[in-house]
Amino acid sequence: MFLLEIIFEFFLELLLQLIGEALVEAGFHKFSSPPITRTLDTIFALVKYLVLGIIAGWFSTMIFPHSFIRSSKLHGMSLVITPLLAALTIYGIGWIRQRQGKERIGWDTFACAFVFAFAMALVRFLFTT
Repeated sequence: MFLLEIIFEFFLELLLQLIGEALVEAGFHKFSSPPITRTLDTIFALVKYLVLGIIAGWFSTMIFPHSFIRSSKLHGMSLVITPLLAALTIYGIGWIRQRQGKERIGWDTFACAFVFAFAMALVRFLFTT
């Protein structure tokens, strides 16, 4: 039962991060033009996704003020595991889009997706009970 509860808690954290990333990604795909996003400096892009992740994490704490991971031993692991899984998922979605001939933007890179998810997880880690 304990293992099933842990898996469920990690799944909820991952799902929350994926929903946050999907909303931001949809906005970027809708409102950004590919030539501009291709010329962005990598550091600027990472800082932008860091700030967006902090904002998304802050909003998520307003909606879900309690941590999904109840175990005190595993609470810090969500800072690595869920951002890693979320970044791999977003990268995979970008890879699928590229194979379909669609344009990829900076968001579809593993680094940008990880920075966003990590920032969101860090805010949730620090400000949820």
